[in-house]
Amino acid sequence: MRDFARRAINAPPVPKVAGIDLAPYQNFAKEKLDFEFKDPSLLVTALTHRSYVNEHKKSAPAHNERLEFLGDAVLELVATEFLFNNFDQPEGILTSWRAALVRTESIAAAGASLDFEPLVRMSRGERRGSEAARLHIVANAFEALIGAIYLDQGYMAATKFIGEHILTKIDDILAAGTWRDPKSHLQEISQRVSGETPDYRVLNEEGPDHEKKFTVGAFVGGRELGRGEGSSKQVGQQNAAREALKTYKKKRK
Repeated sequence: MRDFARRAINAPPVPKVAGIDLAPYQNFAKEKLDFEFKDPSLLVTALTHRSYVNEHKKSAPAHNERLEFLGDAVLELVATEFLFNNFDQPEGILTSWRAALVRTESIAAAGASLDFEPLVRMSRGERRGSEAARLHIVANAFEALIGAIYLDQGYMAATKFIGEHILTKIDDILAAGTWRDPKSHLQEISQRVSGETPDYRVLNEEGPDHEKKFTVGAFVGGRELGRGEGSSKQVGQQNAAREALKTYKKKRK
């Protein structure tokens, strides 16, 4: 993939905002989004994590959490509208499909496909952190990017962006059954295959109280089949169940 943070182009100089060279950001917008931001500071802010602002309070006064809040709402509305218009299913099913479309893993994968992580401004500590932590930052930046596109280009542009990078995953989600609640799905399979009910155990707990990270294992018949992390035990259990389902899938091959 091309690294838009370092790629040079033959184009007129782009003005700076708050001392920032905007050329790499505008290159990214042109190459990946097929438009130029009217207000490029929106794009820069969308790709600025809170940790970077904490390290550069004078030069980077704004982080992306407000844009993430807006982008999350736009994403949910667009996904809801898409599912409502294209699938004649009950509300409960559509809600589960929507949750699968907009969950962190799906959004992080979409962000990774755009290759904008080099442009995301984060602290040195976060940059050197775990892959899971960086993917979470990329997912949040993706939602903030939706918010920035919505403000700068309007609802239709945001809808087009979401359609290309998120809604196209619906066929894969339905085929793989990943829209189903992973804990319920795992219990159904484990009881059918081995007559056992899954057991979840916290394997590790780290971080301050306001920013805990739990590592949870999913066990069936005393054997660990999957391991997942999360900001709560419940999220860790869901991710562990999801990994255990992959184990069962491999067994069937």
